[in-house]
Amino acid sequence: MQIDAQVNGIETIAAKHSVEETVERLKRLLESNNVTIFAVIDHSGAAANVGLEMPDTKLVIFGNPKAGTPVMLAAPLIAIDLPLKILVWQDVNANVWISYTRPEFLQERYKLPGEAVQALRAVRTLAARIAE
Repeated sequence: MQIDAQVNGIETIAAKHSVEETVERLKRLLESNNVTIFAVIDHSGAAANVGLEMPDTKLVIFGNPKAGTPVMLAAPLIAIDLPLKILVWQDVNANVWISYTRPEFLQERYKLPGEAVQALRAVRTLAARIAE
């Protein structure tokens, strides 16, 4: 499967671990940095509950109100895209990927000032760390 690393403002990188382990790595990293995990959505589990199959796919929704609130004050409509999200998913060839919205895409979309986008850049650092 060919992965377009930057489709529609989404950046995708390869992960070295299973979906489950990658999600656990992310949760541990977020918790150790006092970042709130709002939800972990198990898309593949939901599919299985209705008799459908899809490769392992989980969405982690997280944030820090101290960092996110100033961003939303600078551009209120960004609340549609916040809190931040990381999608951890497996393709049909059993490769595991990490996808997230590029901070620069959000900056351009909402015309954020440079200092406001700094809080969004954490998603890239988190993704790189859990991909290892």
